[in-house]
Amino acid sequence: MTDHAQQQPPAPTTELPTQYAPAEVERTLYERWVERGYFAADASSDKPAYTIVIPPPNVTGSLHLGHAFQHTLMDALTRRKRMQGYEALWLPGMDHAGIATQNKVEQQLAEEGKSRHDLGREAFVERVWQWKEEYGGRILGQMRRLGDGVDWSRERFTMDEGLSKAVGTIFKKLYEDELIYRAERIINWCPRCLTAISDIEVEYQEDAGELVSIRYGEGEDSLVVATTRAETMLGDTAVAVHPDDERYRHLVGRRIKLPLTDRTIPVVADEHVDPEFGTGAVKVTPAHDPNDFAIGQRHGLPAMTIMDEHGVITVHGPFLGLDRFEARSAVVGALREQGRIVAEKRPYMHSVGHCSRCKTTVEPRLSMQWWVKVGPLAQAAGDAVRDGRVKIHPEEMSKRYFDWVDNMHDWCISRQLWWGHRIPIWYGPDGEVVCVGPDEEPPSGEGWTQDSDVLDTWFSSGLWPFSTLGWPEKTPDLAKFYPTDVLLTGHDIIFFWVARMMMFGLYAMDGEVPFHTIALTGLVRDEFGKKMSKSFGNVVDPLDWMDKYGSDAVRFTLARGANPGADVPIGEDWVQASRNFANKIWNATRFAMMNGATIEGDLPPAEELSPTDRWILSRLGETVAQVDAYYEDYQFAKLSEALYHFAWDEVFDWYVELTKTTFFAGGEPAKVTGRVLGEVLDVLLRLLHPVVPFVTDTLWTTLTGGESLVVADWPKDSGFRDRAAEREIETLQSVITEVRRFRADQGLQPGQRVPARLELGGTALAPHEAAIRQLLRLQPEGEAFSATATLPVAGATVALDLSGTIDVVAERKRLAKDLAAAEKEKAQANAKLGNEAFLAKAPDNVVEKIRTRLAKAEEDIARIQAQLERLPQA
Repeated sequence: MTDHAQQQPPAPTTELPTQYAPAEVERTLYERWVERGYFAADASSDKPAYTIVIPPPNVTGSLHLGHAFQHTLMDALTRRKRMQGYEALWLPGMDHAGIATQNKVEQQLAEEGKSRHDLGREAFVERVWQWKEEYGGRILGQMRRLGDGVDWSRERFTMDEGLSKAVGTIFKKLYEDELIYRAERIINWCPRCLTAISDIEVEYQEDAGELVSIRYGEGEDSLVVATTRAETMLGDTAVAVHPDDERYRHLVGRRIKLPLTDRTIPVVADEHVDPEFGTGAVKVTPAHDPNDFAIGQRHGLPAMTIMDEHGVITVHGPFLGLDRFEARSAVVGALREQGRIVAEKRPYMHSVGHCSRCKTTVEPRLSMQWWVKVGPLAQAAGDAVRDGRVKIHPEEMSKRYFDWVDNMHDWCISRQLWWGHRIPIWYGPDGEVVCVGPDEEPPSGEGWTQDSDVLDTWFSSGLWPFSTLGWPEKTPDLAKFYPTDVLLTGHDIIFFWVARMMMFGLYAMDGEVPFHTIALTGLVRDEFGKKMSKSFGNVVDPLDWMDKYGSDAVRFTLARGANPGADVPIGEDWVQASRNFANKIWNATRFAMMNGATIEGDLPPAEELSPTDRWILSRLGETVAQVDAYYEDYQFAKLSEALYHFAWDEVFDWYVELTKTTFFAGGEPAKVTGRVLGEVLDVLLRLLHPVVPFVTDTLWTTLTGGESLVVADWPKDSGFRDRAAEREIETLQSVITEVRRFRADQGLQPGQRVPARLELGGTALAPHEAAIRQLLRLQPEGEAFSATATLPVAGATVALDLSGTIDVVAERKRLAKDLAAAEKEKAQANAKLGNEAFLAKAPDNVVEKIRTRLAKAEEDIARIQAQLERLPQA
């Protein structure tokens, strides 16, 4: 056998630089894709449509890891479908973010010493539009940086002319169908944002408050109530007890004195009261508590509003003008002076609602608002999933969806803001109420005014799948691309957005679903599984990682963690590993091109291929089928893992290494292997492209001369399988792996060459002797060869001459020391596990750790003893 150690392959050239530099590639390449119109969808195409509408980010926002995560997955889906021959539309846009945007501009005005009221409504709204043009939409540029393959020509904004028309149209339709109404009810009020907010915009957290027990009435006609909001007693209009509670039966129907006031209030019997909780008596404040409001409705109680929109007390008396929290302390102090306080508990931990935007404590408040009657709409939204027209993935998330839509309360849609879609209701001088559609003229004449409120931002977002395609007009886009195919979003906004789109889509589109599949993702967390938060100091700007490691690395890391519905932990080390993967792809492709890898000409028939070539083509076909199956099941983590291990473990670590001897030898076998390697890389780069688009497109166009992977064909499973070749190469791998392990155990350097005799006769390994010697750094046996170690593996024998390569005496001494340490560890673990007193007292996790230590010690003893047996005699 000829030793190739001193031979050098020819020095071919390559168009690829020696290193991959993402910063030099990504921005230019993305703009080229956009300029060539690769992402623009054609409504007149006869290709089958595939549509995803992007969950519209807030105009005030910037790209965070959650966006990057979901955008990576949506981009992967649409890029693959485009390659499969679909007319793929991924539609971008932004949400006008009513409260958040208005707050931004009001803060800007405050710095100028002004308020929105100084400008007036029209001028303020114009100022918001100016802010939007100057500062809004930063995230759109960041989406380009990530590589989002969206159709920028169709970019929408929830306040643009077309979407505003859609909002006006559906409002009027709902109003005329008596599904929108105006009523005075308890709402969640934010004293900071000065607007109503919906139930799902309230975040609950455990706050340290106080629980105060107060005696109402006198003597036998008294009872005790407990409250965490003592200031609301100023608005009490009754005390409620359970009708079967014997303690208070004599008081029901009678009136008792309300402390700190000159009023008396009735005691009413209501089954809502739990007689087992507290004293069994509850104060009733209909204007400031939703449960109390319901009791008040049942008993015809008056509702007294005691605070203004800022949370300031408006009741005449000593507390007038106090902030609600100041009033709380003042009321308790006054009650204490009168001897009305029965008990006080501080701190008292209880759940308190906060505005999700500004974190201010929400105040339940009686208010006249506009509402959507959700009953029939929610029923339809639930039925569409129940009957299979819409699939939720993963299926176990369906329960959360049903829990929401089957128990939904009417939706408060009015907001006391100036920025947003103004409610299209006009009030006349004689009490007239007129709903004005988008193509209608509002009433004219003296005394007509438009409702001052705007619609909840989620109202317009709920129309997103069809309004962005031109509804209410019958546009070519709507005909081609609706219903959309997949809604991919986080499970945390099932309530905010998903259910609303289902309700409005089914209603506006005559029962046609807005999407066929709801693919729910988890939330991105830090590497320890902890929620990312500024207060924790673990928030990561994905742009920093993109600048440092490249967008492909960030995308691959996110996709690799994307198990359906499960949260995604991510750390910088993982992004760095993905960058290393991109570098590996680059280096392997560069090596392949330097050695003649090509896609020119047909692949030779299987019988003319080497076992190694047949093996990799068989594994390639299997990987294509596997990746396709994972895509159809939205298993992004599994498809990423499959591609990673096929690329790194099988193509780069094994196949490319095994081809080196063939390339060095040259001739026709080298040409055949070059064609096979070209085929493998061509298909592999196509498979990887939807997740890592930049490096793959750069490599593929250089390798193949093709236009771009964005418009290339998605690979199909060739159907070729060769199990015999797979078994043969698996045997070869086991031999090489075992000898490598032995070399490492003996302390040999990876590049250190060792004389060896290979006995491969009678096995399928004989044709692979050159590859075995090349990969294991084994040189032919010389005249002085003397086998000091013999390894029987997979029917073959590898005899090694280690004389002169290691210090046998020193190595035996080192191993003997390691063996003694392992045996000591084993003895200590056995002693503890044999001690009944210790086992009775020790926690389970401690005992389990000791068992793990014992197993590790036994494993080390067996390994070291085997190494000692393999060492030559000194």
